[in-house]
Amino acid sequence: MYELIILSLLMRMPMHGYLIVKITNDQIGPWARISSGTLSTILNKLEQTGLIAVMSQESDSPRNGRHLRTYMITEEGRKRFHQLMMDTSSNLGDYQKFFHYKMVFIDLLRHDERVLLMNHYLNYCQITILYIQTEMDSIVHELADHPTPKFLENILRVLKHIVQQWQAEFDWVKSVCEEELEAGVENAH
Repeated sequence: MYELIILSLLMRMPMHGYLIVKITNDQIGPWARISSGTLSTILNKLEQTGLIAVMSQESDSPRNGRHLRTYMITEEGRKRFHQLMMDTSSNLGDYQKFFHYKMVFIDLLRHDERVLLMNHYLNYCQITILYIQTEMDSIVHELADHPTPKFLENILRVLKHIVQQWQAEFDWVKSVCEEELEAGVENAH
């Protein structure tokens, strides 16, 4: 996740580490945080693998002696960014979170890639909804004779809420995808 966010940010423009931490924490927050030390380790790894490079290094202030390193993405980093953006099979348990990060940078993909990514996610939402609805039916049959009917009612209430959330997610992405398709048709003319 951090690799995707960092490479995505550097696709926009070169940045120093402190700005990368700030924007990353704004994206993943408010309860999750990445420390400067963790980010430094990730940036070093990305630099060692040739995905990013140090563009410049300047002193933060003469008193504290810290150096601000400004990073830029390399051609290999651009390829890796594209690979991460188009990956639809990794991290399926966290795919909703990854997809949200991808949507922030989706304009960096070609039109056909944007449509493909959104259509895949629409299918992901539909499969998730269908799975939960099937589980609800199964639970009703399994717990029909349960001595505490409130237990079944509570389970179904939560699962219905989750289905509504996934339906809202589906509706949102569908509307964005329709806008993208309309824009593609207009650009073709």
